[in-house]
Amino acid sequence: METPPPPAAGHPASRSPWSWIPTLYYAQGIPYVVAMTLSTVLYKNLGVSNTDIALYTSWLYLPWVIKPLWSPLVDLFRTKRFWIVSLQFAIGVAFAFVALTLPGPGFFKLSLAVFWLMAFSSATHDIAADGFYLLAQPPGQQAAFVGVRSTFYRLASLTAQGGLVYLAGLWQESTGSVTHAWSMVFGLLAAIFLIVGAYHFFALPKPDADRPTASGQDIAKEFFAVFAKFIRKPGVLTILAFLLLYRLAESQALKLLSPFLLDKRDVGGLGLTTQQVGIVYGTVGIIALTVGGLAGGWIISHHGLKRMLWPMILVMHAPNVAFLLLALTQPSSLWVVGSALAVEQFGYGFGFTAYMVYMMMIGDGPHKTAHYAICTGFMALGMMLPGMAAGWIQDHIGYVKFFGWVLVCTIPSFIVIARLKVDPEFGKKVATK
Repeated sequence: METPPPPAAGHPASRSPWSWIPTLYYAQGIPYVVAMTLSTVLYKNLGVSNTDIALYTSWLYLPWVIKPLWSPLVDLFRTKRFWIVSLQFAIGVAFAFVALTLPGPGFFKLSLAVFWLMAFSSATHDIAADGFYLLAQPPGQQAAFVGVRSTFYRLASLTAQGGLVYLAGLWQESTGSVTHAWSMVFGLLAAIFLIVGAYHFFALPKPDADRPTASGQDIAKEFFAVFAKFIRKPGVLTILAFLLLYRLAESQALKLLSPFLLDKRDVGGLGLTTQQVGIVYGTVGIIALTVGGLAGGWIISHHGLKRMLWPMILVMHAPNVAFLLLALTQPSSLWVVGSALAVEQFGYGFGFTAYMVYMMMIGDGPHKTAHYAICTGFMALGMMLPGMAAGWIQDHIGYVKFFGWVLVCTIPSFIVIARLKVDPEFGKKVATK
């Protein structure tokens, strides 16, 4: 096959990656963190029980679980650039509707319905953004910007879990209304996303490779062929077990972390204010998570994924002891709480990098956009199912026993790691090519 000539100077495809990669992955991170984490703080502030928070917000993972079912459509129809811009506007509108539903009497059901629509838009946006990233740059440059992607995705987490939670607490104090404060937060998010969508309409490059792949002859056959090729991967059952079990412990701990920090001390929580949660979890914790992720990427780039897999999963799981110690001692010092969360979040970020690099290895091939989406779908399923039960478990056994249970749930991931086959050079090649 003849290689197409490089784009001429000034062609939109030659635009600097710095003009769009940071904003694209910042925009990718915001709605996911809103659905998975910010929603738990919102509903806790509005008096929803832990059981309902964990159960119903875990259902918000479903669009990310089943997104492989429609991921080939993003490849087959329209350009990924079209999908990205359109969905950013749709997410902005969804945020505006959340702001409007919160003051009403049926806020829980109505806001959840809008969160669902937002989650489907966000999951589809993820497919398009990851595929666009792979198409808009040569392989060497893709590797060079992996760290930039992760950093700005984490900055989105910092904005949502830190800045917006702190802002909600601040506005609660100034307005005297929890509902009004959160409506203002979601109104701000709506404005941000409408601006981001408008910016990307002009800023995203137009690579020649970004075109629909549907041939028009047998689209259904092409659609199912994508899944068939994934299922025929060697060792697919072990691959799926890894994707589902690697974060079994974290999937439960993270779903109850915000309620644990906010719950009163007489029911086993730490009794923090919303603003304090924004500081220790949304700011200190996310910074530690980001540093851990960068450190994980750096060490894989030097030693490869296979060599570092065991050390990284150990570093990821061992700090879960911090949750148990916090529940046992219920420290009143914000410094102690913040330090414990920083250690745990650093370990989580460090170990999760191995998971992401492994998905890149599995998702490689002619259908890399769809196959990577399939991997992330199973990743979301591994977070959704355990998370749904986490609130019920905690409500019945209390926080101390719950975080003890979380430590027990690390065992299956060690078992599946022992059976995993990894290319000894893969991570090293990706990071240094």
